Amino acid sequence: MKFHDLQVTKKKSTKRVGRGIAAGQGKTAGRGTKGQKSRTGGNVRPGFEGGQMPLYMRLPKSRGFASIRPEVEEIYTGQLEAFKGKTADNFSLFDAGLISSPYAIVKVLNRGELTSKVTVKLQKASAGAVEVIQKAGGSFEAMDRVARTKKTKE
Repeated sequence: MKFHDLQVTKKKSTKRVGRGIAAGQGKTAGRGTKGQKSRTGGNVRPGFEGGQMPLYMRLPKSRGFASIRPEVEEIYTGQLEAFKGKTADNFSLFDAGLISSPYAIVKVLNRGELTSKVTVKLQKASAGAVEVIQKAGGSFEAMDRVARTKKTKE
């Protein structure tokens, strides 16, 4: 291939704006008169509403807007001391008043001492908490979230 064989499309020249009224795009150069958008480098970011709280920031504050992610309730290894030789699951923790609902996701965190053997059947646990439970002679088993029973119409 030679230089003269190259197929090149002719480049359209850019419009020279603001070069006088007779030039077609003169005087205000299609920007209108005055205001932020008419100035050089003057523009607003997407979603800007002139200082009013933008829609994308208002929506999470709106009524009925809820997070999709369920909250995880936490209990500590020191609190498991009350379940000596027993099984600690969602329902037993709820009965003991340690969590707000038996249907919540519960995570065990390492804080406090655990000396007695406890079988823990919950959704989550930190690595340190599992280590403390096993050192005390107990075991941890990860369970699925407890589903609510559906009411049937009679």
